[in-house]
Formats: sequence, structure tokens, C-alpha cells
Amino acid sequence: MESWIFLGLILLIAYLGKNSSLLIAGAVVMVIKLFPFLSQKLFPVIQAKGINWGVTVISVAILIPIATGQIQFKDLINAMKNPAGWIAVICGILVAILSKHGVNLLSSTPQVTVALVIGTIIGVVFLKGVAAGPVIAAGITYYLVTLLNLSFS
Repeated sequence: MESWIFLGLILLIAYLGKNSSLLIAGAVVMVIKLFPFLSQKLFPVIQAKGINWGVTVISVAILIPIATGQIQFKDLINAMKNPAGWIAVICGILVAILSKHGVNLLSSTPQVTVALVIGTIIGVVFLKGVAAGPVIAAGITYYLVTLLNLSFS
């Protein structure tokens, strides 16, 4: 029963915060949860592979402008001609490294997910952020926890 209340609260917060991604995610999880035979099979698979699926979908979305010709080699060359382009490359590298550690942290320490979800909800609802960074947040968490010699146990 507690999980239903928790998910319902997340749906309410997502609705009030006008966060359609979180609202859809919460609704999908609740619908799957309605069918125990389905949730027993789907939840472990989604939990194990969902982040990778999400990264794949995001990667596809990022590549679409290249496929449609909106981004061409000349755009890449022009981006490399100014400091902002190089900053973007460096940030892309940093995010990839943070994400790698974030995925590892999420799979090895599931309890951190609760804190990340709460932080993401607060950032989205109260600070008008976008819920696109749980993996990056996990990566930052990994580095801070390691730096401060802390643990989740």
C-alpha cells in the first residue's frame, strides 16, 4: 500500500509541477503495477535495462538533426572555431564520464534512487528545472561521496 501512496504523491507533484515526463512515467509504473503477473516480469527488466533504453532514445533524438541535414560538417567545424564550442565538447566529455559512474552507482546502490527522485522533483517543481539528469546527478553523487569518503550503508 505504501508504494501506491508514494507513486500517487509523485503523480500529484508531477501534475502540480506540470512535468509531463514524470507524470507519464508514474502513470506507466502504476498501470504495470496493477497487474502483478506483468509487473513481476517487467519491473526487473525495466529496472535493469531502462536507463540504457533511455540513453538510446536520447541518442536517437540527438542524431535526428544530422539525419535530416539540419546539422552538417560545416556546423561542426564552425563550432570548433570558438571557445563555446570547445566548452561544449569538454562538457559533453564530462557528462559522459559522470553518467558512466552514475549508471554504476544506480545499479549497485538502488537506495540512492529515492534521494535522486526527491531531488529531481524538487528541482523540477520548485526551480522549474527539467528532469533529464538523474544519471548525471548519480555521477556527481558518486564523485562527492567518494571525495568525502562516505557510503550509503
